[in-house]
Amino acid sequence: MLHTLQSLPVPLQTVLLLAASNVFMTFAWYGHLRNLATAPWYMAALASWGIALFEYLLQVPANRIGHAQFSVGQLKIMQEVVTLAVFVPFAVFYMNEPLKWDYLWAGLCLVGAVYFIFRGG
Repeated sequence: MLHTLQSLPVPLQTVLLLAASNVFMTFAWYGHLRNLATAPWYMAALASWGIALFEYLLQVPANRIGHAQFSVGQLKIMQEVVTLAVFVPFAVFYMNEPLKWDYLWAGLCLVGAVYFIFRGG
């Protein structure tokens, strides 16, 4: 997979790796609330830790590749936007939580963050 990504532009490589890593991280952080709700906390922690390993296997290359073109601040804001884009469908479709206006407002705040971190000022 990483070999195929190398032919893509750096911004696209970075976003795709961040998105894939966020899927794993979202399941690591919140999936146990549905799947292991009655299990002891340490079982949920171990399962989450195992899932998070795959997140790091994608997150680290995403940041290393992205840092060739982006500052650390830009990478962080990009990560937050991707996190929200992954989290909202996860919360609504997987965790069966209602879609809230707060997600829209949070997204608009992140649009502002994107503007300020990428404006070049």
